[in-house]
Amino acid sequence: MTVPGTDTGTDTGTDTRVVGVLGVGAVGGALAVRLSLAGHRVICLARVETAAAIAREGLVLEWAGQTLRVRPEAAERLAEPVDLLLVAVKAPDLDAALDRVESPPTVVLPLLNGLEHVEVIRARLGRRVAAGSIGRFEAYRDGPARIVQTTESAVVTMASADLSRDDLERAAAILESAGIEVRIGESEKAVLWEKAARLAPLAALTAAAQRPVGELRDDPALRAAVEEASAVAAANGAPTAPAAQWAIIDAMAGSLTTSTARDVAAGRPSELDAIVGAVVRAGRRLGVPCPTLEELLERCRAQ
Repeated sequence: MTVPGTDTGTDTGTDTRVVGVLGVGAVGGALAVRLSLAGHRVICLARVETAAAIAREGLVLEWAGQTLRVRPEAAERLAEPVDLLLVAVKAPDLDAALDRVESPPTVVLPLLNGLEHVEVIRARLGRRVAAGSIGRFEAYRDGPARIVQTTESAVVTMASADLSRDDLERAAAILESAGIEVRIGESEKAVLWEKAARLAPLAALTAAAQRPVGELRDDPALRAAVEEASAVAAANGAPTAPAAQWAIIDAMAGSLTTSTARDVAAGRPSELDAIVGAVVRAGRRLGVPCPTLEELLERCRAQ
């Protein structure tokens, strides 16, 4: 195992794979470091400035009291096959990012928030796409090549309507070799809605109120929004109990906010439409009213 704080070597016990990471923000950067430390060949795909910074400085992850530094490959375009392509860009950047994938990966695992991106990626990259989500994870980028992870662990959940169980298990094994917990879900809808049913209410209210989770748990709007999102999920064939969503929200650190809230506050393009808008659109399509989510969405858009 690589000694924390040094450049990575290779773990000779690892079944080495080639992993592309499209989008080297908080999620992509943290996973790229962990996968490099596990001995895999990692290719970070990013805009020219970020790729140059990674090539020059390496990639650093501050995590669990350690400074982990690796030197993965960095490129603007994926010009060769990879065993696994992690898509970790934010929704507003997805179309432009997919233009950088020139060679078909064996398995594509998007870790974006929202509901509608899987079909967008599938239309561009073919049927080798799984639905994925990452939970129990909070991090932020502190510079183009430096990630700070504030949670101890992460869990990735995946499912696919097209890939075989063996395909999913091979992709899971790559992540598990880097110490990431992986679960294979029952269906793509179940994987996406399990997170969206709480993230849409949290993203909407933290962005609208610009307050952390601990100050919002007693807000009736949050409870109403969770009920609405859960009802839409059930109507879409992915039942999720509001009580189960509340158990997760109650366990969150009080200081936690969302990247959507941070982006809205800073005036940057956000995932508001991809997360909250997608739930509202699904509700309209399925005949499930979402008045609280719609009102919060309009409040955020007016900021």
